[in-house]
Formats: sequence, C-alpha cells, structure tokens
Amino acid sequence: MENKEIASYFKLCGQLMELHEENKFKVRSYTNAAFQMSRYGDPIYEMDPMYYGQIPGMGKALMSNLEELLDTERMSVLDELIERTPKGVIEMLSIKGIGPSKVRVIWRDMGIESPGELHYACNENRLVDFKGFGEKTQKAVKESIEFMMEHSKSFHYIKAEPIVEHVIEFVQSTNPEAMVTVVGDAGRKALTLTQLDFVVSNVKELPDFSEISIPIKFHEVSMKEHQIEAFKLGAKPKHLENLTLEGTQTASEVYTKSGIGFIPEEMREGHHEFEWAEKFDESQLITDADLVGCLHNHSTYSDGIHTLQEMARYLKNLGYTYFGICDHSQTAVYAGGLTPFDIIQQHEEIDQLNDEMAPFKILKGIESDILPNGDLDYTNDILATFDFVVASIHSAMKMDEEAATKRLIKAVENPFTSILGHPTGRLLLSRPGYPIDHKKVIDACAANNVSIELNANPMRLDIDWTWIHYCQERNVMVSINPDAHRKEGFHHMKYGVIAARKGGLVKGMCLNALGLAQLQEKFDSK
Repeated sequence: MENKEIASYFKLCGQLMELHEENKFKVRSYTNAAFQMSRYGDPIYEMDPMYYGQIPGMGKALMSNLEELLDTERMSVLDELIERTPKGVIEMLSIKGIGPSKVRVIWRDMGIESPGELHYACNENRLVDFKGFGEKTQKAVKESIEFMMEHSKSFHYIKAEPIVEHVIEFVQSTNPEAMVTVVGDAGRKALTLTQLDFVVSNVKELPDFSEISIPIKFHEVSMKEHQIEAFKLGAKPKHLENLTLEGTQTASEVYTKSGIGFIPEEMREGHHEFEWAEKFDESQLITDADLVGCLHNHSTYSDGIHTLQEMARYLKNLGYTYFGICDHSQTAVYAGGLTPFDIIQQHEEIDQLNDEMAPFKILKGIESDILPNGDLDYTNDILATFDFVVASIHSAMKMDEEAATKRLIKAVENPFTSILGHPTGRLLLSRPGYPIDHKKVIDACAANNVSIELNANPMRLDIDWTWIHYCQERNVMVSINPDAHRKEGFHHMKYGVIAARKGGLVKGMCLNALGLAQLQEKFDSK
C-alpha cells in the first residue's frame, strides 16, 4: 500500500469526523496525519511499527490505526464512520467546492444523500436558499458534479499500464500457444480510458478478470487475421478512412499499399498524423533515451519531499547529464515558496554541489508564479540570477478564455521567462483547467523564444498532445518535465514521452533532448 493510499484512509476519517461534528482536535489530528503521510519520503509500509512515531503528527492512537490498516487493510474507526454515513454522502465529499461542513448542511438540512440528487437541486436553484451557499457556490458545485459524472468511469493510463501487462502475461501463461495484442485506447496509450481491449487468437479458455476495476473486452480472431484485425481495432476510425485495407495482413502492408510512411500505433488518432508523415518518420520521434536532462523539479527548499542533493544525485544515477531545480516562488506561500534569502542559500548550495558532481550540472531555475495581472512574482534583478525561469499559474484560476490567454501572453512576453509551465493548469479526470486560446499562446511563445512545457505528471500531461503539431509548426520547443516533488517522480518522464509521441514530437524540437551546451545557449539567447 503506497503512502498516498494510506493517507487517503486517514483523510477520509478526518472528513467523516468533521461531517459528524466530532471533536475538532481529533479531526485536525487525522487531517494532519494524512497530509504528513502523503508527503513522507520513505515507503511507510516498509517501516517497523515501532518507528511510526517518526512520521510528524503521529500520536499513539494514530499509530495504532496505521498498524491495523497495514496488517488488515481495514481501519475500525473508519469502518464505524462509514457505517453511520450513507454511501452517496461519502461520494459528495469528493465534489470540489464543498467541504465536510457544507456536505453536512446538504445532507442534514436539505435531505440530499447523493451527487445525483445534489445536481438536481442545483438545477432547481435550491442551494441558494441555505446559509453559506450562493449562486457562485451553486454554479461551481453543479459544474464539479457534471465533470465528475462525465469522468466517473475513466482511468489514467498509469493505472491501466500494469493491468495490460498482467492480462497479456496471464492469458499467455494459461494459453501458451495464444497470441494477445492490446488495442483500442490502451494500444494507442491514450491519456485516459474507459476500458481495455485485446485481440486474442488460439485461446482455449479466457481467464476471468472480473475482479479488475477496469472493464476488459476480448476480441477473438483467427491467427491469420490477428495482425490486421489488431491494426483495425487499434486505430481510430478517422485514421482508417485514409487507408487502403483490402488485401493487407499487417500494418506495414497497409501503409505501403496506401502510399504513406509508417505511422506508429500511438499516433493513429485521425488528428494530424498524415501531415506529420509527410515531413518526418518514426526514427525521428522522441524516445526516453533521447532525454539527457530533466527540468522543472522541486526540493525541500519549497514543497518537495527530498533535498536538493538527494534529487540531484538520484537523477545523475539514472544517467541524466543535467538537472533543473525549480522550486516554488515567493507568492506560493502554501508551498513554502522561496524568499530572496532562500534563493541566495539555494544558489550557494548549487554552486557547491556542481563542484562536487561535475560534469553533471544543476541549473538554477525557479517556478515563478504568474500573478493575476500577468507579471512574475520577483523583481527583474532577482529573476536575472536564475539560469532559466518556468512561469506557471497556481492561483486565481477561475478565468474565461480571454483573461487566461491575456495573462499567459503577458508572462510569456517577460524577458526572463524561459518555459511556460503546465499552460492550462488541468488535472486529468479531476480539473478541466482554465480555457485558453492555444494558438495565440503558442504564437506568443514563438515570438518571444519561449518553450512550452509538457508536464509529464500522468495526472496533468499539460500541454495536451493535440497541440504539439502546432508548436512544431511555429518552431516552439517542448520541454518534457516531470514536475517531480520526490525522487520517484523522475520516473514519470516516460508518460510525458508517451504523450509527446502521440503528438508527433521529434527529438530536434524537445528542449531537454538538447545537450547542456546547446540548452544553455538556448536560455542565453533570451
């Protein structure tokens, strides 16, 4: 059980205690414990119970709950709270814009016990009549429920990936002569998906995978038809419209007969892949091995789990040649944003580490908050001390397209901005992000020699891959960054590469595929 999953049990405990108006100090202890465990650097499940007290905020009662959870995958205190709470009320706790206190009013005073009922009440304009609610809150709650409903049966690719591997291995282990190919959304490595599709041949008996949380569908075909059927089921219909399928048995034959260069599976979306194939070929697509550096990462100087030294040495051991540290800036007080004094301290440590770790290099970066007016949150003399600046929005995110676009463009026009970070602020399946005019923002980046981030966190993957073709068209480089807050976060780079390949990103247009000297020249040209 990973730390975040453990933390989720304690978080739900705190929420339900607050919902039932239990002791405030007790509520706070569970909530704080959840926060601390989600940030704890080492795997908690590997700890000896006698050392649970090393986790900040862990008293005897919480330590006992933790031991019970890891031994039994249950928490008696949580089970009792769940027993007292309707299932739909618990589901309402996940709706953005309302906390436990508001859910209590919705449940106890309004008599509403599910997100569906609440959505209906919003449509009937019923929430505005209750204290603590207004038209803005009602609108936000309604939109949040609609987003949740729309994506309730969707899954991140990171969750699907190990299941795909398990299904293939298990089917083949029980049917040694079988051929199994993943197709559909999973075959194209979609960012999110609703089911897993497999083409299978020569299978005597299909195993039962009903216990798996993601729906699985098998398409049985003959061995002779396997490759071409896998191709058909793997590509979007719009992609297939442009191809000659008659008389073919393999993907290569399809493209040869159609007079088109080979298009990798993840790109078969019916988007811009045929235009791409006229300019590039598969050998030019970005790969994991092409990335020589890693930019936009955090340390304990702001809200990271591991120290600057730990992050740098870990990345070096992974075979990278440079590391960009971009801790949060001073406006992000909630994230321990760096004061001017903190910056001086960090830069001194970077200089020392660079002497020790050469030729590996730590680049002095910052994730500078884009203020509501589009300014960055440091003076120019401070911004000038960094090797590069990632400009990102973290606050005042409720904007229309015009306001958001104007705000981003002004930040891009700042002479110290090197990279525009996670441009829409989205969280896949959780937050849609603010709307922007992508073309105008990308055009601004082109005019100001600013790269755009493809945030590799599998919950973000922002900028969306569908805009990579326009970035390349406008000669705007894309930086694949994990936004790592702990050492393990570096491994998310591969999901950024997956998304980048879907969009057809070539090595020559990826910022952190540049060697160190080329990268520094790029930053210095600002």
